[in-house]
Amino acid sequence: MSEIKETVEKIDNLSIEYLTEADYEEFKEAMIASYPDQKDNYWLKSELNKLCKKFPEGQVVLKVNDVVVAGSLSIIVNYEDFSGQYTYEQVTGNFQFTTHDAKGDVLYGIEIFIRPEYRGMRLGRRLYDYRKELCEKLNLRGIAFGGRIPGYHAFAKAMTPKEYIEKVKHREISDPVLNFQLSNDFHVSRVLKNYLDGDKQSQEYAVLLEWDNIYYTKVEESTITRKSTVRLGLVQWQMRPYKNFDELMQQAEYFVDSLAAYHADFALFPEYFNAPLMAAYNDQSVPDAIRSLAKYTVQIRERFSELAIQYNINIVTGSMPEIIDGQLYNIGNLCHRDGSIDRYEKIHVTPDEEKVWGLKGGDTIRTFDTDCGKIGILICYDSEFPELSRMLAQEGMTMLFVPFFTDTQNAYARVRLCSQARAVENECYVAIAGSIGNLPQVENMDISYAQSAVFTPCDFAFPSNGIKAEATANTEMILVADVDLDLLKELHNYGSVKNLKDRRTDLYDLRKM
Repeated sequence: MSEIKETVEKIDNLSIEYLTEADYEEFKEAMIASYPDQKDNYWLKSELNKLCKKFPEGQVVLKVNDVVVAGSLSIIVNYEDFSGQYTYEQVTGNFQFTTHDAKGDVLYGIEIFIRPEYRGMRLGRRLYDYRKELCEKLNLRGIAFGGRIPGYHAFAKAMTPKEYIEKVKHREISDPVLNFQLSNDFHVSRVLKNYLDGDKQSQEYAVLLEWDNIYYTKVEESTITRKSTVRLGLVQWQMRPYKNFDELMQQAEYFVDSLAAYHADFALFPEYFNAPLMAAYNDQSVPDAIRSLAKYTVQIRERFSELAIQYNINIVTGSMPEIIDGQLYNIGNLCHRDGSIDRYEKIHVTPDEEKVWGLKGGDTIRTFDTDCGKIGILICYDSEFPELSRMLAQEGMTMLFVPFFTDTQNAYARVRLCSQARAVENECYVAIAGSIGNLPQVENMDISYAQSAVFTPCDFAFPSNGIKAEATANTEMILVADVDLDLLKELHNYGSVKNLKDRRTDLYDLRKM
């Protein structure tokens, strides 16, 4: 586990790109490292060039810090042609890919590998997710491939491949390859004999694994479709004493892990979720205590970035104090799952934050591009100023995230009601997440009240009350909700009312200074 953590810490950038001729040497080296026990364990340059010309979007590499560490190759086949027993050589057209049919109905995986030192970091899941997204985009019926069962050789004398597969499915036997594929929603179709020549570990057997595209629509001509659903994960955080920084982040990772298990695209944490660490500075004045809390901000940002990469989820880190040029600000970070990090600031500080802590308001108002669309982030009190979210909407924001901290029900009501208004007037989704519980040893942060929720516009395609989902008030929990971005496009053009289009820009306008 420590080796994985050290590897993650070295990742500055992670990306999935189309395979090019310039990538070949790194691709070859990564393949050799991935299959050290196999003879002729890499593709020839001429073979890959041919494959890329036939189907470029099916051939991708995963790069860490611009170096190839993993790869995925695939073709499109007419699945009826492979309804019985066949070999790897046959399905690849004797490695010349003559079986590739652009008008076929199934995406067939012919290669996927990850360098050993990068395994255990969920990078393989990203490649499988890319295949699924490509399958949906091309409106194919599903995905299929012959999966190796490298652990079977140790049980070949005692059981048949079918019995081995059943025991793996029931967790009685661990097969790292098959376990991983089953956990990625693939199901076993049948056993293929003599599939891969020379695969002694699998005794030359393979498991035909399939994944069904539920968005597939049978049409006369090829139609490109796109899944528009984004899954939001909200953390309703319990304020409680923590012994130290590590224990606090252990709890944070627990929530990230839980949301990743539900395949959430975003994890939203509350404002000042790290306030329990202030208990260690209870002997200091309130302004000094929160400045001591600011010492953890860089560590938290770096740890969240590691978790975003490791769990393949975008993390909105709530907010925390940070000292810049001697001034105290309330800031947060958007940690993308590709390793990049963006910063956002609280623009409007509350009278209490300014008076008690000496907090200063930020001056940067912007949207953020993510792999799920353009988003905006406003910290707590900022949600009560409609100008901010309107400027973000004018830049194309489709989802607004509001991490908040409120101590009383009336304070919470202001954030909630204003956030609901932002969803209606800006034709966007709004997710709010706050903390609950008490911190007797932390002055000025001793009580909290929250009910996290996801809000929508109010029209026929959405809930009539504008509430997509909401947590139980004052209960530690996660909230998971799916939002459909295509519905926003329909609302913008065909809604009962068109809040953005109907603005009287001939009479008034809004712009940044």
